[in-house]
Amino acid sequence: MTVPAWLAALVLFLQLPIPLYWFVLHPLRVFWRRYPRAVYAAGLSCSWLPVTIALVALHRKLFADQWPSAIRLVPGLALIVVEAWVFGRVRRNLGTARLVGKTELEGAGEIERGGIYSRIRHPRYLASFLAILGACLLAGTHILYLVAALWLALMAVIIALEEREMRHRFGAAYRDYCRKVPRFFPKWESGS
Repeated sequence: MTVPAWLAALVLFLQLPIPLYWFVLHPLRVFWRRYPRAVYAAGLSCSWLPVTIALVALHRKLFADQWPSAIRLVPGLALIVVEAWVFGRVRRNLGTARLVGKTELEGAGEIERGGIYSRIRHPRYLASFLAILGACLLAGTHILYLVAALWLALMAVIIALEEREMRHRFGAAYRDYCRKVPRFFPKWESGS
């Protein structure tokens, strides 16, 4: 595999498991509150393990053995850099514990309204999709676009589950936040 294909594989290793992890946590969060350490082991084994096995088993179909043209290489790398930047902002706003679902398990926390979350409700998920799209460009195979579409469909379900949980936990305050802050595409006000 080429260097861009290895980078694409790394991005996919980090991003593809995300909806699978949340499918373990979100629907059963009340159950997992009794077993807070077990949820992470279950989440990781049901998400990163199958994705890793699939990436290894299918690598010849998923990744081209040639360098991508500059038309694919430059935007692919740019999308991955954007994701890394957004992830840094999200981690600064939320912290690691919130990124892995600790507040969902505790049924606590508060709505993050500062930083990047003042402009967009799901910056992490949008950035993950951009990174996957960047990986598709670097990998150079059509099958990865199908994988990206499946990931997007799974994330739509996860986002619905997450927002339902947030409405339940925070009520009118979260509904008000949703009215003011768009899900994926930020509103840029004049002078900002």
